[in-house]
Amino acid sequence: MEFTLYILECADGSFYIGHTDNLDQRMSQHDQGKGCAYTSTRRPLKLIHAEGFETRYEALTMERKLKGWSRAKKLAYMAGDWKEIGALGKGKHRHQR
Repeated sequence: MEFTLYILECADGSFYIGHTDNLDQRMSQHDQGKGCAYTSTRRPLKLIHAEGFETRYEALTMERKLKGWSRAKKLAYMAGDWKEIGALGKGKHRHQR
């Protein structure tokens, strides 16, 4: 079974990140305003990224990582721009030791 990490763009421009084992069913729930308080008030929603993972653990781990990233870093991730992701990771918010 494959698990999908997905990113939605909400009507207010914010991103929602989740994971599922059935993207079509999950999108239907989001579109109906069910199963997620955050997206239910921010419709319509647009699926802007979907990525498959072999295990739920891998998808959930990436979901949690992305939720902690800035909008710019999320956009770089969706574009596959690893150089930019690295540069954004070295920004002013990193602690120097």
